[in-house]
Parts: sequence; C-alpha cells; structure tokens
Amino acid sequence: MFEKNLNGKQGEERQSVTLRDLLSVGFRQKRLIINTFLGIFSLAVVLAFILPKKYQSEMKILVRRERADNMVTPDREQPMQLRTEVSEEELQSEAELLKSRDLLTKVVLACDLQRTGNHSVWNMLGHKDEEQTSRAVVKLENDLMVQPIKLTNLISVKYNSKDPQLSARVLNTLASLYLEKHLAIHRAPGEFEFFHQQAEQYRTALMNAENKLTNFSREEGVVNPTLEKEISVRKLADVEADLKTTKANIAETRERINKLQAQLGTLPKRQTTQVRTADNPQLMERMKSTLLELELKRTDLLSKFEPTYRPVQEVEQQIAQTRAAIDAAEKAPLRDETTDRDPTYESLRSELAKSQTDLAALEAREGATASLVRTYKAESQELDNKELLHKDMLRAAKADEDNYMLYLRKQEEARISDALDRQRISNVVVAEPASVPFTAQSRWLFVVLLGGLLAAISSVLLAFAVDYWDPSFRTPEEVESLLGSPVVAAIPRDGD
Repeated sequence: MFEKNLNGKQGEERQSVTLRDLLSVGFRQKRLIINTFLGIFSLAVVLAFILPKKYQSEMKILVRRERADNMVTPDREQPMQLRTEVSEEELQSEAELLKSRDLLTKVVLACDLQRTGNHSVWNMLGHKDEEQTSRAVVKLENDLMVQPIKLTNLISVKYNSKDPQLSARVLNTLASLYLEKHLAIHRAPGEFEFFHQQAEQYRTALMNAENKLTNFSREEGVVNPTLEKEISVRKLADVEADLKTTKANIAETRERINKLQAQLGTLPKRQTTQVRTADNPQLMERMKSTLLELELKRTDLLSKFEPTYRPVQEVEQQIAQTRAAIDAAEKAPLRDETTDRDPTYESLRSELAKSQTDLAALEAREGATASLVRTYKAESQELDNKELLHKDMLRAAKADEDNYMLYLRKQEEARISDALDRQRISNVVVAEPASVPFTAQSRWLFVVLLGGLLAAISSVLLAFAVDYWDPSFRTPEEVESLLGSPVVAAIPRDGD
C-alpha cells in the first residue's frame, strides 16, 4: 500500500515538470554540460581547419521549345502549338536525365573518377574495376547538385571537388554527354529511313495510279468523263427540249390542218369577178329591118287587096310577132358574167398543202429526235459509269499524291533534324558552361556553427541522461515522495 502511494506521488511529480525543474538539472550538471560543449566544439573547430578545401564549379542549362518535334499528321499544315513555355515537369525531367546512372557512369569513366581521390585506397586493396566504378558513380551522384531554378527555364548543376580543374572538367563532360543523350532520347531512331521508305512506296503507288488513268483514257476512249458527261447531258437537254417543241408543233400543225379543211369545205372554188349587161344591136337592127320590110309588104298588099285577104293577115301576124320579139329583146338585154378562182380558197388550199408538208417534216423530225434522245441517254449512262470509275481512280491518285508529298516533307524534316542533331543543335543548350573555380568554398564557418549546435544539443542531452540515472536525493520533495513523511531539516552540501 505504501509503495503504491509512493508510485502514485512520483507519477504526479513527473507529470508536472516545470521550467524550474529543467533549470535545476542544468545547474546541477553544469560542469558536465560545459566540459562536453567545449570538447565537442573544440573538435569541430579542429575539423574545420583540418578538412581539405572544396572547390565548387557550376554550370547552367537552358531548356527551350524551339526544337520540339512536329507531329506526324495527314494535314498539309502543321498543327499550331499554343503552349510555348516550358513546364516544371519538363524541367524536372531534364534534371532527372542529368542524374541518370548510365550518364554518370560515362562521366566517371571519361574523367577517370574511379581512380582518383579516396578510390585509390580501394585500388590498393585490390577491388574490381566494376565495384570501383559503382562506388565512384554513387559518390558523384551524392556530390552532384542538380536543381531547376524557380521562375526560369534554367537548370543549375553544381559539383564539389578537391581539384578545381576536375570540378570544371566533370561538369563540362557531363554537359557534353547529356546533350548527346538528350538528342538520342528525343529523336526517333530510323525516322529518316521510315519516311524515305514510305515516300518511295507512295511514289510507286502514284505512278501506278497515273498509268491506270492513262490506260483508262486510251481504252475507254474518253479523256475527261466528267466534262464529256456534262456536254452529253447538255446536248440531251437540248434534244429533249427540241423533241418537246417538235411535238407541240405537230399538234399545232394538225389542228391548223383540221381548221383549214373545215374552212375549205365552206368556200366555193370560183367566184364572179365581172358582170356586164347590154343590148344586141345587130339583132335589133335585123329585127327592125324585118319589121320595116313586113310593114312595107303589108302596105303594098293593102293597096292591092283587102285587109281580109289572107296574105295580108299573114303579113300582119308576122309584123306582130316581130314587134313582140323586139319588145322582148328590149326587156331582156344581153348579160356578160366573168368568173375566176377564189383567192381565199386558193390561199387556204395552199396553206393546207404547206401545213400537210410541215406535218410530215415534223413527224420525221420527231422520230429522228426521239432516236437521238435515246442515243444521248445511253451515252450519258455509259459516261456516268465511266465517270465513277474515273473519279475513284482520281481519288486514289490524289490520296497517293498527298501521302507522297506528306512523307516527302517529313523525310526532308527528318533529314534536317538529323543534320541539326549532328551539329548538336537542340532545344537544350548550355547557357553557362562550367569554369575552373579559383577560390575554395568557405566551409569552416558552417562546420563551426554546426559543431556548436551539435555540442549544445549533445551536452544538454548528456546532462539530462546523467541526472536521470543519478540515484541520490537532490531535493526535500524527493525524500518526502519516497518515504512518505515530511522532512524536518536539510543540511546543504558545501559549494551548493
């Protein structure tokens, strides 16, 4: 029960640690803290002056978008690239490419880093070259600092070495090998050969298509089916319009013939053109002479005979007849009528004959025009089929030509790209090459500050550890918490 109370009180004391308790630990262990701090700090100062000098060389690489590869598309025009800035991901990708193991391995072998510096110890121990190279690559990776500069398209590359000449040489070698690797990665292998092969293939296809077009014109007897069909359709339209006009003229002519025949049926063939009435003078003169002779004969007979005498009566009867004939002649004079052909009848008859002739000609023209319409229709259908075949061949030739020109342009672009790559012209350039540093990197201040911080932390931690593991009682409260009884008096130790 007593131990339980003691443990409970100790738990409460530990949970309520104050700043005074912490400071009291520092006062109790001040000698240990001071000695530890001075020892570690002195060691850091010594190391700051003993450490060899480091020379840092720096170069800067600019990443642009001018040499971005064009996309292979069937369009004649290249697609517009709206984004021209370099993204952070692209800068980080180039930074990772700079730190790639295969690239660093080439730098190590080119600068012979596996046989310089600390690695000479490994050479004396007889380690293999592969292991030496691997260790040199790891060390180079640790010493190499690659970091994209914020808000710019630049990548900063730094390298520390004891030899200033070696620092600059390593970075320049890294830049040269990096540019080669960048070009190799961003260039499709065999691109020129592929485009050349495709261009030759489509050139052959284009020649075959042109030969087919030439043979088609020679075999089918048409040069341009579309144009000839258009001409044939126009002629067909003209002939059909002529046929319709001819049919309309035939109907009109037949109607005119019917009307002319009806009119001719109502008109006489001849008409009186002149009528003359006159006496017959010779007859009247002869009749009057006869009457005079009869009267003279009656006078002669009356002078000799009686009126009742028969010859006298016969003469008187002749005289009366002669006078009656004269009166009748005077009452009915001579009538002279002149007749001629009717001009209206003759005009209508001529018009009828002309219309009948025109009808026969129009009917003959209708038959010829209908035959011509059938001929043009058959020719148009045949040209339509030939036009479809010709257009299909033209489309094939046009597609082959477009593809040939496309791959020919791409072949030239690939050739230019290969030429630029051989000249090491790319979108990545060394903006600031590494130069030989003439001043060593001032590391003593950093080492002293780091040693002071490490000494302070180590001394404080060591003081708390020693104080924690110290079994002696330091305050009356610890005695009361352990024994459970109050402390009556406390005698301080000398010097405390």
